[in-house]
Amino acid sequence: MQALTELVLLKTKKGWFTKREALDWLGKGGAAFDGVLKRALATGEVLRVARGLYCLRSDFLAFKLDPHVFAPLICEPSYLSFESALAYRGWIPEAVFSFASASLGRSREFETPFGVFSYRRVPQESFYAGVERVELETGGAFFVAEPLKAIADLVYLNGYDWDSSEPVLESLRVEWDNLRELKGADFEGIEGCYRSGRVKNFLSGLRKDLGQ
Repeated sequence: MQALTELVLLKTKKGWFTKREALDWLGKGGAAFDGVLKRALATGEVLRVARGLYCLRSDFLAFKLDPHVFAPLICEPSYLSFESALAYRGWIPEAVFSFASASLGRSREFETPFGVFSYRRVPQESFYAGVERVELETGGAFFVAEPLKAIADLVYLNGYDWDSSEPVLESLRVEWDNLRELKGADFEGIEGCYRSGRVKNFLSGLRKDLGQ
């Protein structure tokens, strides 16, 4: 077992770590640190998730690592949204094998051992309104949009001219029973987030359909 692998197992139970954490644990940097990291990566005991972000190989862990935890670490600020958030919450039937997030920066994608993490710019007045922070028992946390926020982000991102519940039911295949779970507070919590007329029109039309 590589020295860095042993150190990670000793210092943290979450299974992932940043370069800054590893530097603190080792107490040395420069070529010495690079050599330790390079050897751990070469054996496959440590995997590089993104720049400055690493994790242990799964067989060194007593639990299954939840890759959602990497989303806010790769790009900040961000939160899981769009179809990824709807699938996470069980609102759409299709499985989603990528991690799509809304962010305030430019759009970009990252290839990782766990799949593609993509980030799409969605400018907002209150970025984390309608967003839940999910704490993991194994350590770390990530942010995921509530269903209405995820759909509103989709309307913004794709420029949809939606003004009712119909395209949500037909295009996204969201069930009517799910939509009926939405309350007035869900709409009020995010209505002030967007300047987009399309999003405002959609939220107004959907709220009218639901009698909110």
